[in-house]
Amino acid sequence: MPFTRSRVWNPAAYQGGSVSRRYFEGWYYKQVDASQTHTLALIPGVSFSADGESAHSFVQVVPSWGKTHYFSCATEKFRGDPRPPFRVSVASSTFDREGIALDVADGASVAEGRLEFGPWTPWPVTTFSPGIMGWYRFVPGMETYHGVLSMDHAVDGWVDIDGERIDFDGGRGYVEKDWGRSFPSSWIWAQSNSFDRIGTSVTLSVAKVPWMTGAFVGNIAGLLHEGELHRFATYTGASLKCIETGENEAHLVIGDRREELEVHVHGCEAVILKSPVLGAMEGRDAESLGGTIDVTLRSLRGGRAGVVFTGTGQQAGIEVMNDRDELGHLPCGAQDAR
Repeated sequence: MPFTRSRVWNPAAYQGGSVSRRYFEGWYYKQVDASQTHTLALIPGVSFSADGESAHSFVQVVPSWGKTHYFSCATEKFRGDPRPPFRVSVASSTFDREGIALDVADGASVAEGRLEFGPWTPWPVTTFSPGIMGWYRFVPGMETYHGVLSMDHAVDGWVDIDGERIDFDGGRGYVEKDWGRSFPSSWIWAQSNSFDRIGTSVTLSVAKVPWMTGAFVGNIAGLLHEGELHRFATYTGASLKCIETGENEAHLVIGDRREELEVHVHGCEAVILKSPVLGAMEGRDAESLGGTIDVTLRSLRGGRAGVVFTGTGQQAGIEVMNDRDELGHLPCGAQDAR
């Protein structure tokens, strides 16, 4: 697993260097139209299997209103810049901070479009906490690394998939990425920035994390509200106060001594995406686009819980992959009684 100091503080950049086995890297661009009825995820990336034989680059096109498409091509058609300015190219498609030029086809399906972005709102990168992973970003050899490149930004433009054109003028966008060897064996992920007030965004991830000779359940969550990012993570001292999971739904409370974030995640019909296993895109990832996230932020200062924010995020991206019950079960009844 590559670990290059010059890229640690630039999570958007391509992290893979010259690696050519047991490695994947993917950028997740999510767009929601102004009417909050259409959601589109576009995922460019590159995959190197353990034996090196199934190496390829790809663009996954995931519309909430239709069929998922996986367009693949040779790794030679992939370009990921390791230094600013950030840009990723897969064949004729390009992805950067300013927008997306989409142009993919495989003989059965065609997807094209042009999207323009407003300024990104990244998870802060600091000297000792270079992004959403905090100090864990400095640990070499982790199974998966994670970055949040924009919690919220404006979107304009259009996308046409197999002759159906969707207008994204006045929409909102979100961007994150993952890189490493494999996705976790169990995880919950959810994100929405389609709240009543523009600029509100939530993202959360709970996963089983291999660590030395064992593993632990780690959590990361952030709520952007009125220009302030409220952060909850294992490395900040926040812990899971409750967790319950069901079929495409979850209820969690993550908090520390100062505040806590409660979320109810309700997915809709899921689509199956390809996910990495030892670098090869051979895994299964069930994601729903168009779900909801009920969010409550509480302040715990003064020994009493006071509600700071409550709202419902629409057009949420949701993944509840806990078939093995590896994330534990802490009943949320006490939280509901508040």
